[in-house]
Amino acid sequence: MIIGQIKDGIVLDHITAGRSMEIYNILKLDKLDCTVALIQNADSEKLTKKDIIKISTPLDLNLDVLGYVDPGITVNYIKDGKVAERRHLCLPERVVDIIKCRNPRCITSTERSLVHEFKLVDPARRLYRCIYCEQQAK
Repeated sequence: MIIGQIKDGIVLDHITAGRSMEIYNILKLDKLDCTVALIQNADSEKLTKKDIIKISTPLDLNLDVLGYVDPGITVNYIKDGKVAERRHLCLPERVVDIIKCRNPRCITSTERSLVHEFKLVDPARRLYRCIYCEQQAK
């Protein structure tokens, strides 16, 4: 199968197989007025199988969200049909307003204006804790 090359935009590569729809929904790509190609279960030397998302317009993506959801993603920024910049994502040290604290006694439950901020405490287990109450994120 051949999917066309994009002139300007973004290619999200090395997405864990089966996770592209989740990323599509998180980034609200259905709201864009441009071409978005979703490729699932593509052959990969590194991962055996992978998903790819091609977006035919430049966007300002929240890389912390992508790194939190799937830290192995490679973000390729395309300009004039060539890769202008490539970023390899990893788990972010802190995530802000991505995870919501579930602790009813946390200050974020009563003070609605506070951001929900979590820090990475165990990268091997992908474990984050609330900076205010130390509640583990799910």
